[in-house]
Amino acid sequence: MTTAQPRWLTKEAHARLRAELDDLLARRTENEGEEEAQRRARIREIQELLRDAVVGEAPPDDGIAEPGMVLTVRFEDGDTETFLLGARGGADDDLDVYSPESPLGAALSGAKQGERRTYPVPNGGTAEVTLVRAVPHGQHRR
Repeated sequence: MTTAQPRWLTKEAHARLRAELDDLLARRTENEGEEEAQRRARIREIQELLRDAVVGEAPPDDGIAEPGMVLTVRFEDGDTETFLLGARGGADDDLDVYSPESPLGAALSGAKQGERRTYPVPNGGTAEVTLVRAVPHGQHRR
């Protein structure tokens, strides 16, 4: 049995997800069409996000890429990008979000600052990325 990684959520993001879930649960219908299937899928998605949520706490500031950290990476071509490694519903600002299960997120998970990793790209090849910085969400603007 595997233990799920915690999902780091701000209090605001947690409250927003709870309110959305409550609203979706209140709108039960007997309709079995596409709209109802989408509603049920979103309910499951939110329940999954909330199940392992750590609310109002930041992950450790240890410079290691893990869910809840804002990562700055440098690609092979020299371009850099900053994004949240986590769940899309857990972000409460304008950061792009990469899932830890995405090819880039999976490659970077556990990386230390300065470490170079490779990840698969859609054309079947691989690309290289370097972790420049990893800080807990909320501390990335300092």
